[in-house]
Amino acid sequence: MRVGYALVSAQEQALGSQTDALRQAGCERIFEDKISGMKANKPEFEAMMGFLRKGDTIVIRKLDRLGRSTRGLIELV
Repeated sequence: MRVGYALVSAQEQALGSQTDALRQAGCERIFEDKISGMKANKPEFEAMMGFLRKGDTIVIRKLDRLGRSTRGLIELV
C-alpha cells in the first residue's frame, strides 16, 4: 500500500498541495500533521508508523517532510 504523509508547520498553512500530490501518486491513506517540524511529537506521523506493514511505501512530496536534517533522516531509516 502507498501511504502518504503531509506536514505543515503552522495551523494557518494549507496541506492541500501536498495531499493533492499524494493522491495523484496513488496513496490509499494519507496522514497529516499541522505542527512545527522541530517538535519531536508528531501525532499523525506516529500513527502512520504504527499503521505501516511490511511492503508498504511511504510517499512524501518533499524530503524535508520526514526530517529536518540528514542525521534525522538517517536515524528514521
